[in-house]
Amino acid sequence: MRKKALFIGGTGTISTAITARLAKDEAWELTLLNRGTYSGEVPLGVRQIQADIADEADVARKLAGEQWDCVCDFIGFKPAQVERDWRLFRGKTRQYIYISSASAYQKPPQSPWITEETPLENPFWEYSRDKIACEEFLFDKYREEGFPVTVIRPSHTYGDRSVPVGVHGDNGSWQVLKRMLDGKPVIIHGDGSSQWTLTHNTDFAQGFVGLMGRPEAIGEAFQITSDETLTWDQIHETIAEALGVELRAYHVASEYLDACGPYDFLGGLVGDKARTVLFDNSKLKRLVPDLQTRTPFAKGVRQTIAYVLAHPECQVPDPAFDAWCDRLIEKLEQAKAEIRK
Repeated sequence: MRKKALFIGGTGTISTAITARLAKDEAWELTLLNRGTYSGEVPLGVRQIQADIADEADVARKLAGEQWDCVCDFIGFKPAQVERDWRLFRGKTRQYIYISSASAYQKPPQSPWITEETPLENPFWEYSRDKIACEEFLFDKYREEGFPVTVIRPSHTYGDRSVPVGVHGDNGSWQVLKRMLDGKPVIIHGDGSSQWTLTHNTDFAQGFVGLMGRPEAIGEAFQITSDETLTWDQIHETIAEALGVELRAYHVASEYLDACGPYDFLGGLVGDKARTVLFDNSKLKRLVPDLQTRTPFAKGVRQTIAYVLAHPECQVPDPAFDAWCDRLIEKLEQAKAEIRK
């Protein structure tokens, strides 16, 4: 008999790859519960229940009588949201997987080596503190009543729709690529030497599916990342090479970028991407011993760039960010000239 999985969401960067993988897995019968915004992208054979998870009463009615082997919430960001999930699914699933975040780990880190035992503490970013609070609630329910939680902490995971960069505006990374294509300097935080881990969503999906339905994963937290680590200069150079252009890197201190506004770089940059982190995936590999990250960044980003260039809807311009970059670089160059006098 096939096991039954319910995904809350299922069409985002991380969950799309997992949905695609499970759609081909004869061991699982997958249902997505979401608002149906991206229904055209759902693989054949995947059942959909159209509902807004925020409407708890409606969801409870639509799921009445259902039992699950695994429930996963990809869109739970606030403690009230996981409390709602606990009310909806206690006694109705053998496993509840919560997607937390590696940004919840201690910042600034006492060591660049990150394991699941690294303390959770991030004074820079409310998003991360909310994730920590969600984990604390769920593990309390596990200890108090055996609620079958498994916590997953992804780091920077990417897919087809957006190229991962460090510094970008409100409309995503396309404007950074456009600056590269136009031969303009691209702002890289710090001196470009801090190390970062980028994980392709298909590699993440392999680790995730390997934890589904595993009793040994209950009451535990796991990080799922690539084993490849690059500097931010290497990341941007790889992107430029895939675009067929030369990178003109312009390095600016992360704290200075945040102070210059109007963009809020305190959480996502100062409290996350600016720090070197090296992930140890030993705990995951003990349960999923055949796990291999098969998509190095040089390969994955070429696939992403090809998709973005072929899909105009992914090319969202950001003239305000472009002008901000030009203005910031101009002012810094003027300051250098003044100091040299």
